Amino acid sequence: MRVASYNTRDFLDDRDAAASVVRAIDPDVLCLQEVPRRLGAAWRVSRFATACGMAWVGRHRGSGGTTIFVSERIRVSGAGHHRLPVRLLDRTRGYAVAHLVIDGWQPLTAVSLHLSLRPDERQRHAGAILAALADQPGALVVAGDLNELDDGAAHRAFAQGLRVVSGSVPTYPSRAPRKALDVIFATPHLKVVAGPPVVLDDAVLAAASDHRPVWVDLRPGSV
Repeated sequence: MRVASYNTRDFLDDRDAAASVVRAIDPDVLCLQEVPRRLGAAWRVSRFATACGMAWVGRHRGSGGTTIFVSERIRVSGAGHHRLPVRLLDRTRGYAVAHLVIDGWQPLTAVSLHLSLRPDERQRHAGAILAALADQPGALVVAGDLNELDDGAAHRAFAQGLRVVSGSVPTYPSRAPRKALDVIFATPHLKVVAGPPVVLDDAVLAAASDHRPVWVDLRPGSV
């Protein structure tokens, strides 16, 4: 199973280029951040899912621009979008959750998140998300834009019970990536495997968003 995470900057860049990036990666699960949230947002996100050749898990109101797409290879048994508290007039924040059924796997929960620019809020939001996920059965994948590096408190909080499976590939800014802000975590028994190679053009990546995507191929197994 291929899991990807992508911050699409509210489709302010080249939406068609972003969709071509997703199609080239061909993920089974796509965790998205900064999809449109306001007027006409549902229609625009639905169109983007179609352009990517994927299905949308559901309306994302209150999620701070986070949501999840899945391929036809995945069945969704349930999904939800949740708001996180922020200071007045700050950008809304939230996270999306999808409960997935995959042949040959135990139940899998996928989470897409986009944390705050404020370090204190990032740490609180990480704690709130982890508390909400504490009783989830089966495997867990958490992916998104943390807005901090691996020495940040929120990153360390997720890494206590999960492990980074996406490596430390720089994703921001897309034209000349220097910071690994976009990360995929997974429960330890999910094994990283080599999947089909992906060739992406630097110019297309720069046109598509201010972030580059990350992805990883996983299968059940011991670490």
